[in-house]
Amino acid sequence: MNLINPEEQKENGLSSESTEETLQNNSDQEHGEETDDSSKTGEITEEGNNFAVPNEISFAEILSERDEFLNLLQSVKAEFDNYQKQTKKRISETRTFARGEIVEKLLPVLDACDAAVLHGAEDVVAIRKALIDSLENEGLKLVGAVSEKFDPSIHEAVSHEPGNEDEEEQVVSEVLRQGYFWEGKILRPAMVKVRG
Repeated sequence: MNLINPEEQKENGLSSESTEETLQNNSDQEHGEETDDSSKTGEITEEGNNFAVPNEISFAEILSERDEFLNLLQSVKAEFDNYQKQTKKRISETRTFARGEIVEKLLPVLDACDAAVLHGAEDVVAIRKALIDSLENEGLKLVGAVSEKFDPSIHEAVSHEPGNEDEEEQVVSEVLRQGYFWEGKILRPAMVKVRG
């Protein structure tokens, strides 16, 4: 709508009556356009009642879209479940590895206890036993005992001595340094003397 300042009317030589007529004509035109638009939309609405509206989605399309979203959700859920399993497995392996490193750092202490016991330090026997017991509860296993069958994957042969004729297999005759298993993995092979 166009508003004209009364001072501009005087300068342009327009009277207030002609200005009012212009304003009214403009507003009538605007209202006329609105009524034309509403009549057109009314026609579309009437036609829409007779025919399918193009914006409506059919029931089959809705079901198809639902199934697509369901499949997507199931695949994302499966991927997330796999991710959780892998993460738990990785955490477990990391913990096992970290604990194994700590045990490996304690091996020199166990060797020192073994050496002290061999030299007759009876006071160290209790400390060694307590340390071995606590580590065995966590998963440590001792490797290398006299008269057990020689296995190169867990024994390191330092020396060899001839065996009796009745012995068909090689056996450990002496353990020079204890070996250790941790969670199914050899931390250190036992250093042994082999007979046979």
